[in-house]
Amino acid sequence: MRHHLCVVVFGTMGHMPLAGMAWQVLQYLEGLRRLGCEVYYVEDTGTWPYNPEHKTVSADCRSTLTYLASLMARCGLEDRWAYRAAAPNGRTFGLSQGQLTRLLERADALVNLTGATVLREEYLRVPVRIYLETDPVLAQVQVAQGDQRTIDLLGTHTHHFTFGENIGAPDCGVPLTRFDYQPTRQPIVLDWWTPQSPHNGHFTTIANWRQSEKDLAWNGETYRWSKHYEFLKFIDLPGRTSQALELALACGDAEALRLLRSHGWHLRDALTLSEGLLAYREYILGSRGEFTVAKDQNIRLRSGWFSDRSACYLGAGRPVITQDTGFGKILPTGKGLFAFRTMDQILDALEQITADYSAHAQAAHEIAREYFSAERVVSTLLERAGL
Repeated sequence: MRHHLCVVVFGTMGHMPLAGMAWQVLQYLEGLRRLGCEVYYVEDTGTWPYNPEHKTVSADCRSTLTYLASLMARCGLEDRWAYRAAAPNGRTFGLSQGQLTRLLERADALVNLTGATVLREEYLRVPVRIYLETDPVLAQVQVAQGDQRTIDLLGTHTHHFTFGENIGAPDCGVPLTRFDYQPTRQPIVLDWWTPQSPHNGHFTTIANWRQSEKDLAWNGETYRWSKHYEFLKFIDLPGRTSQALELALACGDAEALRLLRSHGWHLRDALTLSEGLLAYREYILGSRGEFTVAKDQNIRLRSGWFSDRSACYLGAGRPVITQDTGFGKILPTGKGLFAFRTMDQILDALEQITADYSAHAQAAHEIAREYFSAERVVSTLLERAGL
């Protein structure tokens, strides 16, 4: 990797000001900074941001600007960010428009994190343009189906990376046409997640309950996006184990919440928890481990996807039990990290962790250090992009 690269990361921290999104982006920024890069953050989604106080989107971006300024100051990049408002006049905040233009003229690379930014003409001047998807499957199927909007978006990038690390393998059903993808994963700044003794005592996770807008049809089958289908398959789990299980959910369905409680699940409100960057981290650090599920799309098509949130649990030295997407071909499982398909496999993982918790906690942290450390992940990303 060349030294002193100038890298611009595009993201959606202000558009969706929730802690999980912020931690995802900040660890990329910090990983780049620690590698000696001159790093900037730019947000230009073309949409109104979500205001958590009013629980709606709004053309008024003042709270978004305050939020972004606070996040960027936290990681020492208070003068290295820009926000382009979608309305009412498309103003640029943080960096001035002139400063942003000059930055783009000398930048070595841009990283379009989550692929949420449609690249303007001026962004195309940057020689290396990395499309980095954190949720695979949907874009690949859309391209295979000839969706021109997706094809055009991907075509403006010079390199394509995905969290679906099994894509292209013989046992993966995700179609690959037109674009070649390289594997990558969430970088974790390990000293931000220093393990401590858990005080919650629960296996937890943080998730959305129901999201159906990204279901897709492929080869005569429907593949689901929403995780609630998978949680319901294992709704009886609390009655099968002595371990306490808690779901921090973004869920407005009162009947679903009653159903979960009736089966022994402890519940928290994920949106309230996610409004605070440190509260979110403390929740993970205080948990005994993570039990969670994956999306049907990743499970049945075996994309190899692994959650950025689960990577944070590993970094915090918290064992993770998560649904099998094929990631076990890339990451070590069976100690500190468990992939499951059946209820019996979940119960076996819980039993193993309980029998020697300290060993599994240490193994989880070692997996994070070996496979997710920010410097290693980001350096590999840049090298594979020819930088």
